[in-house]
Amino acid sequence: MKKAKKILVTGGAGFIGSHLVDKLVENNKVIIIDNLSTGKKENLNPKAKFYKLDICSSKISSVFKKEKPDVLFHLAAQIDVRKSVNDPIADSKINILGSLNVIQEFFKTNKKGKVIFTSTGGAIYGDAIVVPTSENYPENPLSPYGIAKLTIDKYLNYYYKVFGFQYVSLRLANIYGPKQNSKGEAGVIAIFIDKMLNKEHPIINSDGKQTRDFVYVDDVINANILALRKKKIGVFNIGTSKETNINTVFRKIKKLTSSNCKEIHIREKSGEQKRSCLDFSKSKRELEWKPKYDLDKGLKETVEWFKEK
Repeated sequence: MKKAKKILVTGGAGFIGSHLVDKLVENNKVIIIDNLSTGKKENLNPKAKFYKLDICSSKISSVFKKEKPDVLFHLAAQIDVRKSVNDPIADSKINILGSLNVIQEFFKTNKKGKVIFTSTGGAIYGDAIVVPTSENYPENPLSPYGIAKLTIDKYLNYYYKVFGFQYVSLRLANIYGPKQNSKGEAGVIAIFIDKMLNKEHPIINSDGKQTRDFVYVDDVINANILALRKKKIGVFNIGTSKETNINTVFRKIKKLTSSNCKEIHIREKSGEQKRSCLDFSKSKRELEWKPKYDLDKGLKETVEWFKEK
């Protein structure tokens, strides 16, 4: 039997982070750092040790010195692309400086550790000509959010090339599923479901023909676990390689919720990509990962969760 690892998860009270912690506590000792700005107290797993801290805080240092984790899953972030467009400085303080603060403190306490970073797929490649888009495609982020995530990918590569510090950066497609925040700007599926169940009319930006690659949260957690187990280094796309436009998502959810809502469109927001879809063949080859949920199955489970909530 493998020895249990000591794992620190930033953003462990958030949507993806809490699902990940729930899985990790089965066989490991887990420590969570979260400032609860978007994460929720009810998402915290009671088997994990919790520190209410901001990733930009200098107090992070004492947590790493005390806990000495073997692995760092870094998920804490400012996740709203539009917020990053409106305030690039605030976004960079959290997503670049905050990330560096956490990674550097981990590096100082455990140079043989491994960082598994939650990066972004669509926002890093921009409006790609080749779709689905692979990790070899030129990186061309069109938002401060995408620029910040790419910056941390590059910093992790620097730590690896110069110091041999191990890392995996998971470039995620558009994640959805139970526990996603339906009150924010990000997470179109959660927002649509919440509005429709509350007999409100969701708003569709632009003509709704913009496409995204929607990947279910359980598949993302499985990718994180494989990144932990496999001795692989580098960036990996985690998506379904299938494009779905927003109008299609709207109609599928409308049917699942038996909603009578109207399809209302508004002018597109600045920084919005037209197409985003990830080629996951490298993850399939090297991490032995592939998505198990198609959109219909994932949407059904997500709607059920929101109904019960």
